[in-house]
Amino acid sequence: MWFSFWRSRDRFTLDHLRYLTDQLAKVQIVNEVNKDFVIEALRSIAELITYGDQHDPSFFEFFMEKQVVAEFVRVLKLSRTVSIPLQLLQTVSIMIQNLRSEHAIYYMFSNEHMNYLITYSFDFHNEELLSYYISFLRAISGKLNKNTISLLVKTRNDEVVSFPLYVEAIRFAFHEENMIRTAVRTVTLNVYHVGDECVNRYITSVPHTDYFSNLVSFFRNQCMDLNRLVSETLKNPCPDSTSTIIAAVDEIEDNLYYFSDVISAGIPDVGRLITDSILMLLIFPLLLPSLRVVDANDMQSGVVTSLYLLCCILRIVKIKDLANTIVVALFYPLETFTRFSRGKVNGYISEFGLTSVSQEPDDDNIAKGNAGCLTVNVPNSSSSSGFNPESVMSEDNCSSSNLALREVLLSYVTKGDDVLVWGSLSVLATLLQTKELDESMLDRLGILPQRKQHKKQLLQALVGEASGEEQLFSSENSLMRDGSGCELDVYLEKIKEQYGLSFLPSDFLMSPRVPRFQVLDALVSLFCRSNISAETLWDGGWLLRQLLPYSEAEFNSHHLELLQVSYKNSATALVKEVRGFWPDLLITVLCNEWRKCKKAMESSYPPKEPKCILFPSQMLSSEEDIPEGSSFAAGEKMHELVKVFVVLHQLQIFTLGRPLPEKPLIYPPGDLPANSRAQTSGLDVSGPKPGTEVSLVNAVPCRIAFERGKERHFCFLAISAGTSGWLVLAEELPMKKLYGVIRVAAPLAGCNPRIDDKHPRWLHLRIRPSSLPVLDPAKFNPNRKLKTKAFVDGRWTLAFRDEESCKSALSMILEEINFLSDEVHRRLKPLLNLETALDLSGPEEDSSSHSTTPPNSV
Repeated sequence: MWFSFWRSRDRFTLDHLRYLTDQLAKVQIVNEVNKDFVIEALRSIAELITYGDQHDPSFFEFFMEKQVVAEFVRVLKLSRTVSIPLQLLQTVSIMIQNLRSEHAIYYMFSNEHMNYLITYSFDFHNEELLSYYISFLRAISGKLNKNTISLLVKTRNDEVVSFPLYVEAIRFAFHEENMIRTAVRTVTLNVYHVGDECVNRYITSVPHTDYFSNLVSFFRNQCMDLNRLVSETLKNPCPDSTSTIIAAVDEIEDNLYYFSDVISAGIPDVGRLITDSILMLLIFPLLLPSLRVVDANDMQSGVVTSLYLLCCILRIVKIKDLANTIVVALFYPLETFTRFSRGKVNGYISEFGLTSVSQEPDDDNIAKGNAGCLTVNVPNSSSSSGFNPESVMSEDNCSSSNLALREVLLSYVTKGDDVLVWGSLSVLATLLQTKELDESMLDRLGILPQRKQHKKQLLQALVGEASGEEQLFSSENSLMRDGSGCELDVYLEKIKEQYGLSFLPSDFLMSPRVPRFQVLDALVSLFCRSNISAETLWDGGWLLRQLLPYSEAEFNSHHLELLQVSYKNSATALVKEVRGFWPDLLITVLCNEWRKCKKAMESSYPPKEPKCILFPSQMLSSEEDIPEGSSFAAGEKMHELVKVFVVLHQLQIFTLGRPLPEKPLIYPPGDLPANSRAQTSGLDVSGPKPGTEVSLVNAVPCRIAFERGKERHFCFLAISAGTSGWLVLAEELPMKKLYGVIRVAAPLAGCNPRIDDKHPRWLHLRIRPSSLPVLDPAKFNPNRKLKTKAFVDGRWTLAFRDEESCKSALSMILEEINFLSDEVHRRLKPLLNLETALDLSGPEEDSSSHSTTPPNSV
């Protein structure tokens, strides 16, 4: 019988389907002898039914008449090998996925055959079988709607009492394999988005609500794993650390997007269940207590991870109650949550945030936590009534448990290290952009943009809630007076009732202007700090620009003085770079960073995503990677100084309410003097190229060996043209006196010429790269260390005929370096002089006027 199956026949016919069905019905046992026939029969039937659904309805009519699905179930019961369940699940999945007829789907889901397959006791120790099973569940869920879902549930008195598809799917919600977890989420989302009220009540009934709290528990463990990775990376960085953290971050964000998708289905109570679970299992006992730095010598990974996770949750999970509760929690003293983390959470003891491992619910499907939990110390202290950064952050401690968490964040801005500042700014920026927050909440935080304040006050004046002049021009914020500030009181009461956290508001809550002044003070003090990276200052500049109007009205004289002093210090540091290693690229880098900074400041979003705080870029490379005195280290320093100068300069323009010019206010290139070496040699500003003919009138003969034992004769020239300069080695043309051909050229700037102490005819030169990595993004990745070999400085040792020739060459180099540096300084003068720059950037000036050519000598 088995060999007759292989007879040649037309495959896509009803006769062939009838033949396969008859043969399958004759199967009484499935073993190693006939399993190949059964597998091929199942596969072929799926193919024929799919074909018939699209071309010939009689195929599926026959399929229903013969009750072939029942035959599938019978064959499954007979099977003693794993290959039959594999093929059967694949066959049914293919059929369900490809059937277009609604009538066909109804038949497939009826008669309880699907529920039987869903609840069948498959051997899930076989990973391939589990994969096929999950695909089978996903295929069914893809065909769900309000009509078909009723075929898969059991009801009693119009209430759903059994839903095998959903229950069996969430059994694997926390499987170790990510693809299985993803497929299960697809199944649940397909169920949620059907919108069947009876099914929704079933989903939100006990014990099925445990799924949502278990989801958050699983997510919490992932957060703890991330903290462990970050901590280990900070202590012992390795080449794979970044990719490992990125993978963990991606999974965490995928989980949060899943929460968001679940909430968007609009099932009553699900948003509340997820909100309560996130607050009770993660925010209150873990993230908020971890915002305190335990020790200045600690790697602070717990704080960094918590700041990132707060940003991530606020940015992705769009629940109004969740966002507003987190904001209100920031007004509580840290001690409140350290005590909370020692209490009971949902009936079991939770000690996340402390040094012991968290206690998990007894659920085999939840991945167990590890010892990499976030740690805090819990000193006994009462709540604070005010904010004083100087008293908050001593030299050895960055936060205090008697401070409100909001004040802790501001204290990090004023006194924390670069990563803490960046993380705190990210949280404030995320809150500012969270649309679910009421404006009164932002105002209490001190981060409500002034344009929104003015808009609200104008509206209040127009509707006559108070005197127009009083509303528009009162120095006090009207949000407290008109009662809109009661939103905070509502959530304070809700936290007390629902979560058992009581709190006596500190004095600043009663003074509406104080929070705003605190934020402004913290941001201004940030720009006066010299140990903060430029990227972090850019984030601070973006936040400051979002908060304030385009005028200096909000700045007091002390603020303006501090900003000016900081700017002048930055300008002084920039001037020193004119005589440094990279003056020839200083203007290029400055123009590039000006454009980038302007774009970042005017953007609707912060310059960096919150997850970047997990990968802090080093301000300068370590000494292990770059030798002392390396031009590459000097280039990194110059680039950092330029970025700091640019943001401080743009802030100066911003405080005066003037628009930022498209380009920095610098003078255009000047004309080359007629007697310059660049002119007499016949070179232009494009620079020397190998093979180019050049005049050797000013050249000095020398010898150099690029290979051991192979000395060559050249004529040496040092040439500057505008802000560029080169060291040139040319071979003299035998048939054309005083002319030669350029063989080698190197940058003039940074060559650091030095006559050898023991051999006065030898001149040592440093040969640095012609470009910075930051100007070549293809070679520069800020999240990875650069290979030192790619940026090692070269060395030339030139031997001259006599000491006078050597001194002459040295004098030529120093003279040309001075010409180059003087030209760079001349072009930068209007930008370095703040008063001149602000005058030139006035609104009456057109941007084209910035390029007018002034005299060469300023």
